[in-house]
Parts: sequence; C-alpha cells; structure tokens
Amino acid sequence: MKNIQPIHTSNSLWLKVSLFIVLLSSGFFGNLYGQTAPKVVLDTDLVYQNYVPQKSDKVISRANYFDKMYGFWLGQCIANWTGLVTEMDKIGTIGEIKTGAFYTRNDWGKPDQPSIWGQGIPSNLSPTIDFVFVKPDSIWGSDDDTDIEYMYQELLIENKQSILTGDQIRKGWLSHIKKEEENYLWVSNQKAFDLMQEGMVPPATGDPKNNPEFEMIDAQLTTEIFGLFAPTRANIALKMAQLPIQTTARYNAQWISEFYVSMYALASAVDSKKTNKEKVLWMATESRKVLPEDSYAAKMYDFVKSRYLTNIPWEQTRDEIYQRYQVEQADGYTITSQNRYCNGCFAAGINFASSLVSLFYGEGDIVETIKIGTLAGWDSDNPTATWGGMLGFMLGKEGVENAFGRKFSDRFNIHRTRIGFPNNGIDNFGDMAKKGVFIVDRVVQEQMGGGVDLIKNQWYIPVKK
Repeated sequence: MKNIQPIHTSNSLWLKVSLFIVLLSSGFFGNLYGQTAPKVVLDTDLVYQNYVPQKSDKVISRANYFDKMYGFWLGQCIANWTGLVTEMDKIGTIGEIKTGAFYTRNDWGKPDQPSIWGQGIPSNLSPTIDFVFVKPDSIWGSDDDTDIEYMYQELLIENKQSILTGDQIRKGWLSHIKKEEENYLWVSNQKAFDLMQEGMVPPATGDPKNNPEFEMIDAQLTTEIFGLFAPTRANIALKMAQLPIQTTARYNAQWISEFYVSMYALASAVDSKKTNKEKVLWMATESRKVLPEDSYAAKMYDFVKSRYLTNIPWEQTRDEIYQRYQVEQADGYTITSQNRYCNGCFAAGINFASSLVSLFYGEGDIVETIKIGTLAGWDSDNPTATWGGMLGFMLGKEGVENAFGRKFSDRFNIHRTRIGFPNNGIDNFGDMAKKGVFIVDRVVQEQMGGGVDLIKNQWYIPVKK
C-alpha cells in the first residue's frame, strides 16, 4: 500500500471513505492482487488541493481524457509511419533536386516512388503507398514526430512541474539524445542540440543569431502535445509551449507551431453536437487568431482555406500552393531565393500550407486526412503525424480502432530514436496516457486555478477571463 498517498483535499472522514470506495470499485486495490489495473488513478507526487467548483467551470472527465490521450499516441503513430512511406518523394522541380509531378489520390495503393535521398529505391516500409501498421503483438517505433514530445512529457513528470525551464530542457536533450549519428535530428533540432552541447541554454538555441535553421519545421513536430496538457485553454497551452517552441524556432516557424498547439488545446473545447467537419473548421478558425496578420503563415492559411471553400480538388489546391509559394514566392515566403538544400523542403512554411490541405479536405475523417497528407508532398510524415495525433485524441482508442476496422498494438519503443529511459525504452500507450493525465492534474491546479475531483474523477477548468 506504500504507493497510496494522502489526498490533501479535506480531512473529513467522508472524503477518505468515499475515495476508498472509488479506488476499490475502479480496480485499484484489485491490481495489487494481479487483477486489471485502472486506467487512471492519482498522481502520488501531487498535493491535490480543495476546490469549490464554479457554475461557469468547464467539467471534463479524467477517465475519458485518458482514453483520448491513448488515442493521440495511437493515431500519431499510425499517421507518422504511413507518412514516412512518401516522405520527400515529391518536392517539386526547383533547384538541384527534381522529383517530377506530385502524387494524386489515384496514386494511393500504387507503387511508392523513391525519395530525394532514396537513390532510386522506394521506401522499405511499404512497396505501395498505403497505411503502415505494426502487428498487434509487435511494437511501434518512435520517430522524430513522437520522440521529443515523449521526452517533454517525461521531463514534466520527472521535474514535478507544469512549465519547464531552459536548463531542464537542455539537460533532457543531452540525456536522451545520442551525440553521434544516427540520432534522428534534422536541421533546426540538430543545430539547437549542437548549441546545447556547447553550453547554450534555450531559448538562445532557437535565436536566429545562433541558429540559422530557425525557419524550419522542427518545433511543429515536438510541441503539439502541450495543447493536450491544457484542455480548452489555448492561452495556458501556449504559455507552457513557449520555451520548447523557442528552443528551435522563431517568427513564422514559431507562430505555425503555436497554431498547432492551439488546435490541440481546442480539441477539448469543441461542441460535441457538431460534426467532425464542423469541429475541425471551428478549431482552425479559432487557432488562426494566433497568427500575426502580416505573417506569411496567416496569408498561407487564408489562401488554402479560400481554395478549399471553392470546392476545387485538393490536388489543385496543393499544386497552386507550390506555384504560389515556391515558384512565385508570394506573401513574403522567400525560402526559394535562399537556395537551400531541396528548396527548403523541411521548411515550416511550405509544410504548413501542405498540412492545411489535409486538414481542410480531410474534414475530420482520420483515414481520409492521413491519406491526403501522405500524398500531398514535401515532409509528408509531419503533417500526417500532427493531424493523426489530434484526430486520434478526438476519437479515443476505440474510435481509432473503429475507423481502421482493426485492433492495434499498444507498445512503444522510445529507444528506436532516443536513449536513457527505463525498461530499455519499452513503454505502452496506457502508461503514456496516464502520465499525460497526471500532467493535466498539475496544470489545472497550478496554471488554471481550477480543481481535480478524485471522487467524480473529473476536472473543473475555469473559463478564460
């Protein structure tokens, strides 16, 4: 019984007896005798404070949130590995690397074509452009779209706080990332890591004076999860994510990352009566507000949405994005003139525009969204992982399984790409989801001024003032 800690919400006998009954009925004590573990219990490292709910508070079930966090990790892994099949297959014809015509919906199920670094060899993940699943008795491998988010979650748990410091981020990166190749870091992440090894501390590692890769996509892949740590409260999520984002990004790359964080936070605020399409459009409209009006990110958003609303095919919108931003360099998007490798195929901007194609045209359908994202071009595993994770969260575990008509493995190997975690890096989505819920417990109390009801197993979240 040593793991059962006092709950400092009240000294009343009634609360203690009630909590005992809740834990008993949930299976908590049964677990001590080898029975099924409960999905969510209490964080023994957090002092739960007494809270008097307000009528205006948003009430969210912790048990349901556990299921949604599980769906996030599952949906993100499915989308990440599927998107990797076509990663960098199609980037256009500007510069020293020419990849020919972009994919269309008709290419789904057809042979995969080589990526820009494939030396004439298609992806070894799948001979055709199709979904990539691990077998139910196998293990999902981490990738750069999941591993640093995993690391940030672990750092929040390890440090017992809701906002990380620059020193904590640096220590975490140095502890869990290999210094030698292959370390699964790219462009801005790699430069930031190099600077950390020289002693530099975030946010200096993402400052354009120190990091010339600050406009690349990296922060998007590593920070969306902070939106899930602050359900309904995008302002709190952005506060938590600011330093992790600025570890590698500034300006448009930062604002684009903030857009994604906001989308994730608002996934808990949508009207449940709306259709999935209506939910996604509302979340996007609200998150558009974080993009400065004079930024190319805002203008990209407005352009892609306007083309979607005309009901033209998604392929036409994608082709117009290429022409407008990489050929014509409209709206201040000048990556092409910088003569970067692969014409900035890793850049935050072009991949943001591409991700909006799959978001809008996918209309909240996780299967269709991943398909479009996989075929849309450029760094295709990144937008797919972003929206696969968000839609997986909205659906929950069973919803994801139903969408694909199958059961999935729940095991995850963080040591495919990172180092220094317990159990030789083998984890599972249930334990990962539970840690996410514990972080929300702390955020609700420390950042939102709300409360955690361990009897009803729910959060009381004050509305933004």
